[in-house]
Amino acid sequence: MNPNLMWRLTAVAVFGGLSLVSLWWVVPTVVAAFLAGRGPGRTGAALCSFVAVLAVGVVAASLMPSMLALGTRFVGVLVTGVLLPWFAGRFWRQYQELVRAGWDKAERLERERQLVGEQARLAERARIAQDMHDVLGHDLSLIALSAGALQLAPGLDERQRRTAKDIRARAAMAVERLGAVVGVLSEDAEPPLSRPEGRELTELVGDAAESGLQVELRVDGEADGLPPVVGRAVQRVVQEALTNVARHAPRAAATVEVRHTETETQVVVFNGPAQTPAGRAPGQGGRGLIGLDERVRLAGGTFEHGPRDGGFVVSARLPHRLPARLPGRRAPEPRAGAPTEFRRTRRRARRTLIAALLVPPVAGAVLAAAVTGWGMVAAARSTLDPGDYARLRVGQDRAEVRRVLPDRQSVHRPFGGERPEGRGVTCEYYAMTADRFDSRSGDAYRLCFREDRLISLDALTG
Repeated sequence: MNPNLMWRLTAVAVFGGLSLVSLWWVVPTVVAAFLAGRGPGRTGAALCSFVAVLAVGVVAASLMPSMLALGTRFVGVLVTGVLLPWFAGRFWRQYQELVRAGWDKAERLERERQLVGEQARLAERARIAQDMHDVLGHDLSLIALSAGALQLAPGLDERQRRTAKDIRARAAMAVERLGAVVGVLSEDAEPPLSRPEGRELTELVGDAAESGLQVELRVDGEADGLPPVVGRAVQRVVQEALTNVARHAPRAAATVEVRHTETETQVVVFNGPAQTPAGRAPGQGGRGLIGLDERVRLAGGTFEHGPRDGGFVVSARLPHRLPARLPGRRAPEPRAGAPTEFRRTRRRARRTLIAALLVPPVAGAVLAAAVTGWGMVAAARSTLDPGDYARLRVGQDRAEVRRVLPDRQSVHRPFGGERPEGRGVTCEYYAMTADRFDSRSGDAYRLCFREDRLISLDALTG
């Protein structure tokens, strides 16, 4: 048995015993019983303790019939002071366990919902990637092929041939970038970059500067050995940030800072304040930043953007090694047996509630009936016939009086009359009737002896 439970049950037994002497001890008995029910431990151990207490009470009443007068109080204390508070504490503990199990079940269902959503998202991304590969890839390849044929067509001047060549090159580059996009969407193996990352950034910034944007590129560290997915993410962050600057703050000066370390790459694109259209802040209003957030997340990094110093900043941190768990998404953690645990806890709480509603009143009724029956039997064995009482005389010897007395004395001690006092005086009490519905029920005859000689006879009538 749990030591804490044993001490609590011991306190219940001690306070319950004191409650038979004074009802003031019922309050600590109720508190101790509630704490015993709320504490850990098996129900069987507590019920065995209750049965043991009941058995001790029965044995004590058998050995000392006078204790039967406390039977009604004993039943009341056991039912209202022990059983009811104990079941209340037990139900409270199991209700708390049910609440915790319910929250665990809700969290498990939420993880399952996230898992279903994640699977649907991946399936949709794979479908989009396939559609892009099948439709756009084919169309772009046809454009490149047509531009190549146009470049070799007769009758074109040099300017027209250069234009056709440029269209062919841009279509080929679009096909190459489409392959990179499809690779990211499908989360397959990353294909190698078509060109060094540093050169790609230089071209991006150069193209932006040629279009009239005031932009400066600062690169710190070496980009050799940069993972392809990180390189593409860096290019995409810079490209989208410069596009936003050109669209929303074309007259603002922009700075592109790229720092490479052994473990990560940091990209920061900042543009200063500029005149912007009403209702739209620099760098805001499009869906490109949302796509950047997803791309950086898939690369295992973190992405931030927002106003700063009157302008706008876009920053990303990209680790060179993809983590086992991508940030921003909580992977489901299946817990086997969670539904079974919840159902078991719910059944246990339901059984405890039913027992709390049924056991105390049933136990009280049974014990009250047992005490009443026992009292009737004891009263029948302690009833002195009125005719025999009328034949008794003061001065008779105890042996002569014993011939008409019942087997045992009455457990009731009604007050009344003056009890003889003196050395060697003993008094005995006998019931007038065993019928609980008789008006004399509870009344008794008192016979007092001194040195085995009857010295007084009294009829005590409550």
